[in-house]
Amino acid sequence: MGPSRPEEEGRTIPLAIELRAAAYGASTEAERECLEAVYAYEEVLTSKNGRKTRASRTWQMIKRHGILGAVERAVNRKEETVGYTVLLEIGLQDYAFEAVVLRYPELFSIETIQRSSARIAGWKRT
Repeated sequence: MGPSRPEEEGRTIPLAIELRAAAYGASTEAERECLEAVYAYEEVLTSKNGRKTRASRTWQMIKRHGILGAVERAVNRKEETVGYTVLLEIGLQDYAFEAVVLRYPELFSIETIQRSSARIAGWKRT
């Protein structure tokens, strides 16, 4: 069994997110968790915007670089992504790419691991 699932207002993230990630065809647990992060972000955006909202730029990166390559690129941006900020605000920080990187450090570069650690440490201070 994987890491514990984050909760939002006492409810677990919908099973639909996990099913969508599984249906995408992830070949590893790490890829599945990265996809869950994208789907969770889309759910938050949809709720915030009042209409279905896709993480279009993220999906473009996934198509070009694969899921792990896209995560690597997203985390290594100098500025924090809107995605993790939004997830953090509602207590879903375990779905942030940075959290996934730290759960599977063997799959990512040292730079990505360091940036993830620094960001998460910063979140904990705020």
